[in-house]
Amino acid sequence: MIIFFGPAGAGKSVQGQLLAAHHGWRWLSAGQLLRDTHDHELLKEMSTGNLVDNTKVNAIVAAALKRAHDVDHVVLDGFPRHLDQAKWLIASQPEHGRSISAVVVIDAPKEELVHRLHLRGRLDDTPDAIEERLAIFEHEIAPILDYFASQQVKIIRIDGTGAVAQVHDRIEAELRACSLV
Repeated sequence: MIIFFGPAGAGKSVQGQLLAAHHGWRWLSAGQLLRDTHDHELLKEMSTGNLVDNTKVNAIVAAALKRAHDVDHVVLDGFPRHLDQAKWLIASQPEHGRSISAVVVIDAPKEELVHRLHLRGRLDDTPDAIEERLAIFEHEIAPILDYFASQQVKIIRIDGTGAVAQVHDRIEAELRACSLV
């Protein structure tokens, strides 16, 4: 399993989907999995901007990993978002028969991220909201990366600037260097 991290606008979902498609792997987006549940209570909770309870998210991710049992590799996007979820993912590796091969962190300068999010044009991409999301990302992800590193999970940092194909080539090169592709 390869986990993709990156702030809003870094391109982690695009890159995760490209990697999965290129190698015949499964791309699992925690956000999409939550939306696909069609659970009205859960969707209502998400629409308020609140994060969904860890137990619910863990169960949904566990079910998706079990459904992907026939695929050699999984690219996980948007999970874990909290240290407790990261600890659960490490502890449950035997249960779902997958180990975490690497964490790919796509980095880009703040100005680039703001520009990309502005171009995306979503109503919630206001300057204040973007600032808040970037700050939350840094606050949430640093402890998760530290924890994964303490568990001997390979952390790969990728320069997320440039064209989609350039970033993808960087990811492929790093994964090849680590004998993961």
